[in-house]
Amino acid sequence: MELWPCLAAALLLLLLLVQLSRAAEFYAKVALYCALCFAMSVMASPVCLLRHGGRTVENMSIISWFLRSFKYFYGLRFKVRDQHRLQEARPCVIVSNHQSILDMMGLMEVLPKRCVQIAKRELLFLGPVGLIMYLGGVVFINRQRSSTAMSVMANLGERMVRENVPIVPVVYSSFSSFYNTKKKLFTSGTVTVQVLEAIPTSGLTVADVPALVDTCHRAMRTTFLHISKTPQENGATAGPGVQPAQ
Repeated sequence: MELWPCLAAALLLLLLLVQLSRAAEFYAKVALYCALCFAMSVMASPVCLLRHGGRTVENMSIISWFLRSFKYFYGLRFKVRDQHRLQEARPCVIVSNHQSILDMMGLMEVLPKRCVQIAKRELLFLGPVGLIMYLGGVVFINRQRSSTAMSVMANLGERMVRENVPIVPVVYSSFSSFYNTKKKLFTSGTVTVQVLEAIPTSGLTVADVPALVDTCHRAMRTTFLHISKTPQENGATAGPGVQPAQ
């Protein structure tokens, strides 16, 4: 009978080591991602300066090439559907769902040429990472100063009205089957990237913005729930309870 407490203690210790091992692997992979971003920024910055001489959206093709290589370090695959919807010769606004630090890899898979991105101003001060974003023509918004952020978005809105710029939603399937911060899970997997049909904005006014946002959100939510039910490379599914991120 005295053997059972020892076996129970050994089992608990084994479970603890497994959990610690998973957590260690998770943090190691996150640290590697940050290190890759830093290294990529250091290597890509002089290339951008030599190729285009300074800050320009043309540098984003160089940055995209570096970022797309990250997936090979993690065993990630991106299946892009209907990418041709982003290749049409007309300006558009791309809206995508946000889940984690891995979003950027998915975005680089579909990023069209001469695409200007918008990011929070805090990222500008991340050393080489901020520098490469600046060189890539990223527009930084100070979220602490709502007037500045609203001015940038207002200019975008005016251009949308002036040039009849449609909104093209891009939806990434759930990462939860291979990336989960609460469970400290970070393994290989497959992400489905679905490019939706363009949502026209021609003839709309400021009063139509709430309805436009709702239309975009509903289309993206429905697509997210649908493509996240598809079995992933590791055999798991996101499940019906998964909710799309902001």
